[in-house]
Amino acid sequence: MIRDLVVVGCGGFGREVLEIVAAINHDRADWRIVGVLDDAPCDADLRLLKERDVDHLGGVGVLAELPPTTYAVLGIGSPAARRVISSRHPGRRWATLVHPAATLGSDVTVAPGAVIAPGSRLSTHISVGAHVQIDQNVTVGHDSRLGDFCRLNPQACISGSVDIGAGAYVGANATVLQGLHVGEGSIVGAGAVVVRDVDSARTVKGVPAR
Repeated sequence: MIRDLVVVGCGGFGREVLEIVAAINHDRADWRIVGVLDDAPCDADLRLLKERDVDHLGGVGVLAELPPTTYAVLGIGSPAARRVISSRHPGRRWATLVHPAATLGSDVTVAPGAVIAPGSRLSTHISVGAHVQIDQNVTVGHDSRLGDFCRLNPQACISGSVDIGAGAYVGANATVLQGLHVGEGSIVGAGAVVVRDVDSARTVKGVPAR
């Protein structure tokens, strides 16, 4: 059954989400893109949407006017923004999108709204929370937990038994060593190596991260 889908956000990641949907539909049509919602799209993004024949339907508020059968996905990188939009639309159906070129092992649970990009590798016994974004070529080791709304940027390496708190942001090429906790709302800078637990709402960077 083909389901209607809107993408919230027409910036770079929002358009990457459109690519993930296209890849999912390549072998079997699962989704029909109704359009994209964005409060303040720039001219360049609107032009790129037009080139791929995708409509900009208006601002995020339009989400409340769509039929209850229409699914949505949050193509916005900011964990805080995704949390706010989700809280304002508690009855909305959220799509879970996994690129066919991602690898998910046994006993990997993925909550509604999560987006998993191509090249990502999730090994085994992993919990992926609601509206989590796992970008290209991320690796997640065994027995790890990714809290709601967190984001892992391209080529981040999450070792085994790691706990990533809700709304945390892990930069590109960053590494979190085994058994550590990255607190809620924290930021791990690009290329950082986390060797100790990170408190909530902290920003760490460097090698070792501090």
